[in-house]
Amino acid sequence: MKLNCAHVWSYISEYIDGTVDAQLRLEIEKHLEHCEICSAILDSTRNILVLTADGRTFELPVGFSERLHTRLAKELLAAKNGPSGLESPGSAK
Repeated sequence: MKLNCAHVWSYISEYIDGTVDAQLRLEIEKHLEHCEICSAILDSTRNILVLTADGRTFELPVGFSERLHTRLAKELLAAKNGPSGLESPGSAK
């Protein structure tokens, strides 16, 4: 079976944990040899695990939450309205 990116993404946690069977592990590794996107997702996931397992507390810069919420609201509005800036067909107001 040849895996595509969606298959690899669905097994990333199990791959990192070492709980996928040997054949699937080989298929994932074969895919990772040639797929930069999946390799980056694997590295990012590992980094997140390392950071969240770190017991230290990180102070967020002043105003970070407000900027984050503003940015998320803009992104959601842009996604709802589509690339033209107009509300996409079938979307509710």
